Amino acid sequence: MIEIIAMKMARRIKSKVPNHPSSIVILKHAIAILLNTFFIILLSLVVSYVTGNVKEIIIILVSFALLRLVSGGMHLKSGDSCVLLTTTLFTFLLFVNLSLGQMYILTSICLILVFIYSPSRIENQSRIPKKYYGILKMISVLLVATNFWILSPILTATFFVQALTLVRWKR
Repeated sequence: MIEIIAMKMARRIKSKVPNHPSSIVILKHAIAILLNTFFIILLSLVVSYVTGNVKEIIIILVSFALLRLVSGGMHLKSGDSCVLLTTTLFTFLLFVNLSLGQMYILTSICLILVFIYSPSRIENQSRIPKKYYGILKMISVLLVATNFWILSPILTATFFVQALTLVRWKR
């Protein structure tokens, strides 16, 4: 669905501005990314409004996006599956309840994963030169480490899930 909408929008843009230097394929890709983000945010906010967890979903959306921005992670093949899985995952994260000990353990595991694997899979997803990957790793580590001070169950679970997307699991 997202790919179809993005293609229609890209074609329409290109028909209105035929001399634009971007191809329909590039426009479609950019629009699909925006639509993915829009639908994830919209659906997550709707679900959180119904469940009374708007503040928590905002924390999840922002913290996941911040860590993903600097650490990278796995990408799904279709926009629809990305929206469905991400929204479902974020909804699940709303209801995670962790003890203090569990938060320390999961944050420690997350810190190790981020230190080992970040940045992951950003080569074709960003224009950041490889010479800055060490800085991205350190920002990722510092971001996760802040949870040792904040000690938020939602941040713990969100960072942990994002850190798992960094690992290249063998098939």
